[in-house]
Amino acid sequence: MLETVLLSTILLSDTVTTDKAQNLDEVVIVSEAGRGQKRSVKGQVASIDEHLKELKNVSLVRRGSYAWEPVVNNMAMERVSTTIDGMKIFYACTDKMDPVTSYVESSNLQSILLNSGLNGNPQATGNIGGSLDLKLRKAGFLYHPEWKLGADAGCESNGHLQVYGGEASYSSKSFYTNGGVFYRHADNYKEGGGREVSFSQFQKVNAFDNFGFRFSPQDAIEGTFIFDRATNVGYPALNMDVAKAEAFITSLSYKRLWEERLVQSWETKVYYNHITHVMDDTTRPDVQIHMDMPGKSWTTGLYSLVRASKGVHELTANYDLYYNRLFADMTMYPGGAAPMYMVTWPDVGTLNTGVALSDRIRLGSAHTLNISAKVAWQHQRLNNEEGYHALSVFFPGMQQQYHQTTGRIAANYQLSIVNSQLSIGAGWGSRAPTVTEAYGYYLNNTFDQYDYIGNPRLKNESAIEVNAGYQVSSSKFQVSGDINAFFFSNYIIGQFEDRLSAMTVGAEGVKVYGNISHATIANFSLTTQWKIQPWLTWNTRLGYALGQDDEGESLPMISPFSYTTSVGVHFGRFQGKAEVHGNARQTRYGKKYGETETPAWTIVSFSANYQFSIINHQLALRFGIENLFDKRYTTYADWCDIPQKGRNIYMNLSFEL
Repeated sequence: MLETVLLSTILLSDTVTTDKAQNLDEVVIVSEAGRGQKRSVKGQVASIDEHLKELKNVSLVRRGSYAWEPVVNNMAMERVSTTIDGMKIFYACTDKMDPVTSYVESSNLQSILLNSGLNGNPQATGNIGGSLDLKLRKAGFLYHPEWKLGADAGCESNGHLQVYGGEASYSSKSFYTNGGVFYRHADNYKEGGGREVSFSQFQKVNAFDNFGFRFSPQDAIEGTFIFDRATNVGYPALNMDVAKAEAFITSLSYKRLWEERLVQSWETKVYYNHITHVMDDTTRPDVQIHMDMPGKSWTTGLYSLVRASKGVHELTANYDLYYNRLFADMTMYPGGAAPMYMVTWPDVGTLNTGVALSDRIRLGSAHTLNISAKVAWQHQRLNNEEGYHALSVFFPGMQQQYHQTTGRIAANYQLSIVNSQLSIGAGWGSRAPTVTEAYGYYLNNTFDQYDYIGNPRLKNESAIEVNAGYQVSSSKFQVSGDINAFFFSNYIIGQFEDRLSAMTVGAEGVKVYGNISHATIANFSLTTQWKIQPWLTWNTRLGYALGQDDEGESLPMISPFSYTTSVGVHFGRFQGKAEVHGNARQTRYGKKYGETETPAWTIVSFSANYQFSIINHQLALRFGIENLFDKRYTTYADWCDIPQKGRNIYMNLSFEL
């Protein structure tokens, strides 16, 4: 792996924590600055999506101005594992309007950890593309009691976005707690040129609390509570909006540390979360058939993580288990006729359990070998009889319950010599079909205007990954390059089915998920950093990706050539940055899969922040202009080519007492 960041969340030497140094690809620091690590120029007022954009392996699919879908190595959520402090959480919307990242706030996060490809975190399942873990910010234990208060406020001109938040924390030798409330509200935004984008408004509130009890120097219990509720969320790229997206997330964990022993730490966590998502079309004009489309997700689980060290080995062993239920239905109300009802997710119960092992082996002062493996067993049952019988019409003889075994194994070698580092790696992994891919029933996709039906007879998808990276640096200059390639077998994608008729008004036909023999996705990135003067830095990032199916046709939603270059200045407490960001014309696009060509675009942005203190109270003022020249543009990842924001002026203030 090219970019290795060693992250520790230890607050004081006596803090009970099991977060040790990890072999990561990238880290975005959310709550506080970290040397050599990335963070959004908007600070804690920035949305999670804006923090995710700082990661070089991550792009975001946008269906509106809220809840963007993270994509890692040009692979969407089906092939990416997203956890919150190791907790598995599943979205409740059949249209992926509510990714896991939408249910947390920047004020409650310490960092976002990215593992690229198959060398994922121990709790990750099905992570062929990679894994994201959103680490919660915890006050930690302190020898001397300490109170802290903080407040954040921000606004943006485009869409009249308003952000307000407040938080408080208390730490002592045996107890800590930190909690807060965050609120966001936005009206419709305007694209470049000034035209308003209808149905792009949203509002949300997020409340959280983290706490810990330490009953000995090595033992502690920690807990988490998160409540997140978004309402009146518009999605201009879809046919419906969201009346309510609500999450209840909670966990309780026990942590134990040892000194100078083979076993260094042990953490066991139990968790529960409930997601409710209600789609709404009542605010849309000219609705031909009104529909109600609620969805629900329940997940309970646990993991037990042990870290050990012996000689040149740093060992990690993890056992995890979760049970998830997904249910969604739809009621249509045609004028003058009886309502029509169908189950779109047939209350699928998924029991998954697995064991993961990893070993970081120091072969010498310059050589490191990382090995990781995981095997998991999964059992699924369709609990809703009506949904089961409806799907049985298309798949006679299908069973009401299924089980799969999945796994992954990966190895990575690193050679560090003087001011350079070389890494090469390879791995194999498999994933089971998602609930949508296996059991979805007439789910409309506005991207290609087809209704999709799941296939319970799908084979597990698998992939071989190869990767390499090289980095060289000096006191003033650093350049790094990464390349990876994924060679898929039994790749899962929607396939045309001419024998079936569409159910959604305006749909062009029906697709059924199926396996194709093979597919390939490859990614390349190059980053440079030049410290021209102690106060002046120039950064550049280039990226290119390629994806094709078994017939040589381009896969959809694969990034064209992208580039970002920025010049930053730093004078005392003042920092400023000018940035140019853009994509080339999308010459390779998935025409076969309903994708259209995206033109080239370039935008210019400026940002600045100033930190100061008033009577020992810390304040940070941030301001900037995005899309300075008010250019109208759309990216390859904008669903149905919805335009991005035009010129946007923002300002926010953070205060800590």
